Amino acid sequence: MTLAKGLGTGLCLIVLGFLATPKAKADAWDQKTIVTFSEPVEVPGVGQHLLPAGTYVFKLLDSQSDRHIVQIFNQDETHVFTTILAVPDYRLNTTDKTVITFREAPAGQPQSLKTWFYPGRESGDHFVYERSRAIELAKQNDEAVLSTPAVLTDAPVDTLKTAPVEAVSPNGETVETAQVVQAPPAKPVLVASLPRTASYLPLIGLVGLLSLCAGFGLLSVSKPRV
Repeated sequence: MTLAKGLGTGLCLIVLGFLATPKAKADAWDQKTIVTFSEPVEVPGVGQHLLPAGTYVFKLLDSQSDRHIVQIFNQDETHVFTTILAVPDYRLNTTDKTVITFREAPAGQPQSLKTWFYPGRESGDHFVYERSRAIELAKQNDEAVLSTPAVLTDAPVDTLKTAPVEAVSPNGETVETAQVVQAPPAKPVLVASLPRTASYLPLIGLVGLLSLCAGFGLLSVSKPRV
């Protein structure tokens, strides 16, 4: 797995892999991923918002076209630390390892969870924060952050499935989520050629017949009278 500590916007996949040596294993159907953090991590969602250093299990609980629900368990999966609302995000290049990215944090503060990409998949999860915290993170990193006006504390899963999702800019204004998440790549449009319903042979025959009639007409006109 690649874990990342951002040096700034757009560089969040580079550094932490050298500073912390996390381990991860993954399963396919629910994208179960076992992750070990060597430093505390801030997470959004329902429940505890700061994960101490340790080993955790990420699972995709529900997947809809416009949102995903992710849960983070303890190592033996007997306790859910948080249930997170996420929006599908896309990447151009897949990897054969889990990729988790974070936002840069001031010195001495934990990094905040940003995205999670399962091995071999173009689509991943971009995590949503409550609006007040999202505005703080946007100012801190000078980038738009996904947010929801819904109160996530003790919110049931059904609330997460219907909670509005938006994005906030560093100055606190609501902006398009397209400024935060990457849209899926456009699929090529296949244009099917229409089958021919008739050949050109009748038209060719008609032209030939008209030419023949015109020839006979000219012949009779040019014949001298006695």
